[in-house]
Amino acid sequence: MAVFVALFLAVAGVAGALTATAESPEIALENPEVDASVNDSIDVGGETYVVAGISESENDDGQTVISGTLEREFTAETSETWANESTVSVDDREWRVSIPGENASQFTLVEVLDRQAILEADDDAENETVTLEDGEYVAVTDENGDRTLVPVDEYFPAPEERTHAEGETLDYDGQTVTVDDVTSDGAVLVWETTETETVEVAQQSTVTIGDTEYVAHFPDASTLRMSTDIEAYEAQVTEVERFNQYNSGLSRVIVLAILSSIMLAGMAFIPSRY
Repeated sequence: MAVFVALFLAVAGVAGALTATAESPEIALENPEVDASVNDSIDVGGETYVVAGISESENDDGQTVISGTLEREFTAETSETWANESTVSVDDREWRVSIPGENASQFTLVEVLDRQAILEADDDAENETVTLEDGEYVAVTDENGDRTLVPVDEYFPAPEERTHAEGETLDYDGQTVTVDDVTSDGAVLVWETTETETVEVAQQSTVTIGDTEYVAHFPDASTLRMSTDIEAYEAQVTEVERFNQYNSGLSRVIVLAILSSIMLAGMAFIPSRY
């Protein structure tokens, strides 16, 4: 019995020694195309990106996960169509779009007067117009208290008009836009805007940027490495998984050997029935 106990303990000792001295292989990308820190500019997929951030978080299993974000700013053309007879807002005022003729190459912005505001600002005028059979009027009371009806065309100021032809520029919504095309249906305005593309990168994940596929690795919480040698990366992952399997097997051997030793030692002290 003592021999078997010693044998099991020896097996447990050897397995424990192997587990304690074994060094886990680490994934390391050799000669990566990208080796950068936060705020560094990198060239990937034919474009220039900035490592906007690298952060650590915990997953559902309580494990620390590192991830990063790449950002790229680019210029894009934006367009908007002003339909004929529609109303648009320019310089904090309302304008009606007027396009005359079928073959027009220009359009006119006609100011839409706020008649109600004009009437309310005039203490001598009534706040509502008067409609008669021969037209629309504004009722105005003079200093003598006499009430007079003034035709609306005479009372209200002439609306401002602005004409813009193809190729001209104008200020709209805080930026300079160009009249790209004018048809009887509407006017097309174009301008350039700066947009941001964001690429999320996870630890040991593959990401495609442009037409190129990269594998990403964070050796620490401040460094991002990316490589196109995905086969070498997958080989390292396989090696790590194999090591973990062997290490897990040795741990089970230790547990079983110790339990077997305890069981055998306990059986040695069981009194004999004979």
